[in-house]
Amino acid sequence: MEKRSRLTLSAVARQAGVSVPTVSKVINGRPDVAAETRKRVLAILEESGYRSPVQHRRSLAAVPVVEVVVDSLNSGYTAEVLAGIMDSATAGGVEVVLSSTGSRGGAPNPEQRAQRIVDQGRCGMIVVTSAFGDAPLDAFHRRGVPVVVIDPLNPPSEQVVSVGCTDWAGAKDATAHLLSLGHRRIAFLGGPEAVECSQARLHGYLAALRSQGIAAEDRYVLAGEFRSDDGARRLRDLLLLEPRPTAVVAASDTIALGVIAEALRQQVRIPQELSVVGFDGIRQAEEAVPALTTVAQPLRDIGRAALRIILRQVQGEVPDSRRVELATKLVVRESTAAPPGE
Repeated sequence: MEKRSRLTLSAVARQAGVSVPTVSKVINGRPDVAAETRKRVLAILEESGYRSPVQHRRSLAAVPVVEVVVDSLNSGYTAEVLAGIMDSATAGGVEVVLSSTGSRGGAPNPEQRAQRIVDQGRCGMIVVTSAFGDAPLDAFHRRGVPVVVIDPLNPPSEQVVSVGCTDWAGAKDATAHLLSLGHRRIAFLGGPEAVECSQARLHGYLAALRSQGIAAEDRYVLAGEFRSDDGARRLRDLLLLEPRPTAVVAASDTIALGVIAEALRQQVRIPQELSVVGFDGIRQAEEAVPALTTVAQPLRDIGRAALRIILRQVQGEVPDSRRVELATKLVVRESTAAPPGE
């Protein structure tokens, strides 16, 4: 066995029984290598402590660069998370590059995107509330690029760390607050049914109802999008019911703000005739009229945590957990009160 400090691609190729170009393909994360061959070569590289020239350049870079990927900047949630990332980046001397998932107009090829990240010397990537599939995450993993996913829309791969909040407990607290005010007909306006955080919030809502011996009514539970116009549309549906709900738990502040706006148009007084609780704790919730009662996520802390995890992985640390959850807090404002007639 040759000394680790002198290990060459030729030596790796000889040990693995493959060609030098094949070893080069494995190092650069190219997909056109058989799985068993890749596994054999990676084992030899890991045992030797070998680093590719690209990895070496990254380690020597004067300023680490992290890429942050978002679906859209048109979101109070995203803005707060980015503020936390930037706070931590400024304190740690890290540069942040912002990019889009490419969800509109077609996503880029996963292999090409991952290789671009490597070629540009990014030390890691943070993905904010996006449905990032296994293919791109695997492409990054094979190239040794750490990825952290914030509040993933789909269950994340075991290869990445996800950061979020205590969704179940937060929604349970929101519903318990309404129950304590005397509400019994409480609706839940969720996000898309397949989205992990929305499902957790739905289950928290159901758990709070069950704790009081109240059966959830299917007609009061509506899935949709995390958009204000969708909140408005679903409130119109709820107002057609008899009896209609006296309170709403929304799976996001954006949905809740749409409910409040539509209630004003429909001349439904909040909170006298309808109480509303949101989820996220964005700045617009506090500025709403009436100010929105909400389950506040520590959004800036979530952003800070994601960047810290990336930098620790760059230093070679293995994460203690693949899921990091920060505690939520119920913030009671003006949009909730006792139900009509009480």
